[in-house]
Amino acid sequence: MADPAYLQWLELVLHGALVLAAGLTLLVSYRVIRGPTVPDRVVALDTIGTNVVAIAVLYAIWSEQGFFVGVSLVLAIIGFISTITVARYVTEGDIIE
Repeated sequence: MADPAYLQWLELVLHGALVLAAGLTLLVSYRVIRGPTVPDRVVALDTIGTNVVAIAVLYAIWSEQGFFVGVSLVLAIIGFISTITVARYVTEGDIIE
């Protein structure tokens, strides 16, 4: 069985990481709103998607529920596909040829 001091330390680190990821997500949302260019906004949205995946994984570790790992995988796949789609639209002006 794990040492209680180790578990307290792990919980403190997880809470800190959750707060840090949430704070960074709020800071990046400024770049989504203000731009100044469309590629800046796309990169900021991709960063927010990555942070949401990280938050879901950290919460899965903290709550010991594997369901959130599956949620984070689905979010990562959707984020990847949407980033590719938006990048293609920005560069070529059309998504489907």
